[in-house]
Amino acid sequence: MNKFQLAERIADKVGISKKAAEQAVEVFLGTVIKAMKNGDKVSLTGFGTFEARVRHARTGVNPQNPSEKIQMPEILVPKFKAGKTLKDTLKNRGE
Repeated sequence: MNKFQLAERIADKVGISKKAAEQAVEVFLGTVIKAMKNGDKVSLTGFGTFEARVRHARTGVNPQNPSEKIQMPEILVPKFKAGKTLKDTLKNRGE
């Protein structure tokens, strides 16, 4: 499912226009991204937690020339930890 299909489903379930649902999805995503960029966690109880973590600088290998070592800089990366309700729902999907 892509962003447009998600907005369509939200519009159908809630009874709002597709345009309003698309705007809601955009606002949600923008809010989560901005919070993560500012170092905040976004926790949705039962669903999961979004956060940005620092991946420390390290030495890597150039894939085009495996004998060459390269320095990889420190970078912020997104992390998602699934909540209990989401995990349990997916684990019990066959029941």
